[in-house]
Amino acid sequence: MAKSLYETLEVSENATADEIKKAYRKLARKYHPDVNKEAGAEDKFKEINAAYEVLSDKEKKMQYDQHGDSMFGGQNFHDFAQRQGHNVDLDEILRQMFGGGSGFGGNPFGGGFSGHSFGGPDLDTQAQITVAFDVAILGGKQHITMNSESFDIKIPEGISSGQKIRAKGKGKSYQGQRGDLIITVNVAASPEYERDEFTLTKYFDIPLKTALFGNKVLIKTLHKDITLKVPQNTKQHQKFRVKELGVLNRKTGLRGDLYLKANIILPKIEDLDETLVKQLEEKLPEN
Repeated sequence: MAKSLYETLEVSENATADEIKKAYRKLARKYHPDVNKEAGAEDKFKEINAAYEVLSDKEKKMQYDQHGDSMFGGQNFHDFAQRQGHNVDLDEILRQMFGGGSGFGGNPFGGGFSGHSFGGPDLDTQAQITVAFDVAILGGKQHITMNSESFDIKIPEGISSGQKIRAKGKGKSYQGQRGDLIITVNVAASPEYERDEFTLTKYFDIPLKTALFGNKVLIKTLHKDITLKVPQNTKQHQKFRVKELGVLNRKTGLRGDLYLKANIILPKIEDLDETLVKQLEEKLPEN
């Protein structure tokens, strides 16, 4: 049985959750539109995110492992994605395919009437959206279309996956009354950041010289650009805490911290001066 979602993330069908996550982060970083300007990179990025949405969700993964590419009409996932066109949200399509609900009147979010019929007293409509990681952290707006009506909703700063937003008067109408739209938010993964409640963690690259002798490094964070003083003898993955540049706790009004982890980039031997290479080979300690 063909299972091309695994091919999209370049992992085996027996890959663990950690292996899948690691592969996703590597590919998302490689094909991110802000980094890769080659033709087709943005489409590849969308495919990678959609594949990860399925394989990182236990229930969706279980369904996919059972049915494979038959869920895409027998096509491999790349061909399926290409046939959807550039303006189609693959995440929304996958949510419909993997238990997102049959929807009502072409509702792309799934949902319905919270268990009530159209004539029932509850006119609230359930929906799901996926918001970009940085929008969830910083807050912003998201444009959605519901029942042939398009509008913006406010995304509060610090929102987490699973939390809900209520859009007043955007539900179903009946006898002059209008319900609300109850939106469950899913936050997209980030190729740069890891989030643990209100704490963010990000790797930053430094050359070996900076790690050994120290220097100041300019780092772009979600909130602002900062200058980090890297001390001498910095170790690989050494952590630096930056206060209050994490995620807003909406209950307390305080932001968590950002941890920056050093990733030391080693030079290639062939790029170094021959005399220096000989000195290093002779004088560098064994341990």
